[in-house]
Amino acid sequence: MSYGIPSAEPSADVPVCPRHPDRPSYVRCQRCGRPACPECQRAAAVGFQCVDCVNEQKRSTPEYKSPYGGTLAVGRPLVTYLIIGVCVLVYILQWVLPGEVIFQNFAFANIFADTEPWRMLTSAFLHSQGFLLHIVLNMYTLWIFGQALEPLLGRIRFLAVYLISAVGGSVGYLLLTPSFPVVGVVGASGAIFGLFGAMLVVQRHRGGETKQLWVLIAINGAIGFFVPTIAWQAHLGGLIAGGLAAGVIAYAPRGKNQALLQTGGLVLVVALLAIATLVRVTAG
Repeated sequence: MSYGIPSAEPSADVPVCPRHPDRPSYVRCQRCGRPACPECQRAAAVGFQCVDCVNEQKRSTPEYKSPYGGTLAVGRPLVTYLIIGVCVLVYILQWVLPGEVIFQNFAFANIFADTEPWRMLTSAFLHSQGFLLHIVLNMYTLWIFGQALEPLLGRIRFLAVYLISAVGGSVGYLLLTPSFPVVGVVGASGAIFGLFGAMLVVQRHRGGETKQLWVLIAINGAIGFFVPTIAWQAHLGGLIAGGLAAGVIAYAPRGKNQALLQTGGLVLVVALLAIATLVRVTAG
């Protein structure tokens, strides 16, 4: 005599998940009211929503833009934190790795402008091992200005301004140093001054007050002329490059071609830096 096994299929009176009809579900979506099995449930502000409603809501929710065309960077300034993290990591490596391998391979000096131009960027992520405040002050200033600029410009545009400013600092040092010293130059100061210039441009474009910024730039710029170890040339180069990059972003006409115009303008700024480098290297 054999005994049958009851069917696992739900009866007509048992609610089932529309995506998985073989699964009974007594939890209903707070939005559409349909049953949803555990696999199809998504936590909501109140209760659960089904995966279909969540996907539909994502498609229908508009993507908010920053005032200058980038995706609005809500929440924490992730790019700012990323740059700080990279600088801190590189600083640790400067101490951990034997000798001065990081400094020797990534610091910028004018003699490397034509043979190893990438040093114009990598040097901005290195800092002096003999002066702890060098990295502390730079990272603190980056944190302050990053929180203000990154949400306004958008993450990608903010990163572009920072990197262009870093290169601009190296180009400024190259152009304004009368000879080609072998001494390496490191530090994010050029990029930080680029953020000063970017904030100045953005504030003027938005009609905000700029007197305090001018005072900040003047004080920090003057320090470079009184402390021999500070490259004021890099500060000036970064300030100009950051201001130009931010100007391209801020003053590009709004519309469907805004991103294209901004990209073209940033490429032009990079091209100007490259041309200036080439002319200086050729002139010797």
